[in-house]
Amino acid sequence: METIDINTILMAGFAIAVVITIVKTARVVPQKSNFVIERLGKYSRTLDSGFHILIPFIDKVAYTHSLKEEVIDVERQTCVTRDNIQVGINGVLYLQVVDPHKASYGINDYRYAASQLAQTTMRSVIGQTDLDKTFEERAKINEEVVKALDEAASPWGIKVLRYEISDIELPLSIKDALEQQMRAERERRAAIAKSEGERQAMINVSEGQKQEVINLSEGDKMRQINEAEGRAREIELIAVATAEGIRQIAEAINMPGGSEAVSLRVAEQYVKEFGNLAKVNNTMIVPAELANIGGAVAGLTEILKIAQPKK
Repeated sequence: METIDINTILMAGFAIAVVITIVKTARVVPQKSNFVIERLGKYSRTLDSGFHILIPFIDKVAYTHSLKEEVIDVERQTCVTRDNIQVGINGVLYLQVVDPHKASYGINDYRYAASQLAQTTMRSVIGQTDLDKTFEERAKINEEVVKALDEAASPWGIKVLRYEISDIELPLSIKDALEQQMRAERERRAAIAKSEGERQAMINVSEGQKQEVINLSEGDKMRQINEAEGRAREIELIAVATAEGIRQIAEAINMPGGSEAVSLRVAEQYVKEFGNLAKVNNTMIVPAELANIGGAVAGLTEILKIAQPKK
């Protein structure tokens, strides 16, 4: 009975030893992971993803690293800006292991070290920036932090991908001042917009008045031109009519009996105008040759004969 119990114990111990040996010997490395192997306490090799065989009790997995991108929450820290304003800043750090050997032996805890370095770098960058710029130039601040972290973390075998400021907390007094500033800025913009609208309205009114004056002057100009053209046409027509009348009179004089008719007409006009002269003036004007009206008419007739064209 005792022999059976001892054999059972031995078999069980052997089975356990076999299981431990298998566990120590065969290792499966997951995708996007690396195992750092030490042999007798000294770095041996880095295992990539896949199935691997180790030497039991000689090789051991000292460190395991994920090659995936890691997200580290950087705790809130108090920073002082260049214009001596205290602000609380939260950040998020994104990094990735690129060299498992350096990440294992280059530093004790690269996550904690990267977080502390991010806080230190952020305080330095914020100290060189005014408060207003911390809101306007967030992307630039993030780039400066990433640049400084990446240079410092290179011996650690990690790559700092990016850093993002998640929150900026301001003192209450600064918040009130910023709100007043924003309100004043909005009122200033509203006043500018109103003045611009009024200026544009005045410009539109003046442009309308200017166009109205131009239209009125153009209309007056066209009216004067039309009136001048009408008067010129009237003078032209009168001159043409007068010339035509004179021509017809000349033709009538040259016709048979024309001279006698002209003499009669001249005599009639002479008597008529003399009678009008006597009615208008109080003084009686008597021509020297009143009795010889026929002589005057004869003299005018002789003048007409001289003026007639010679045939």
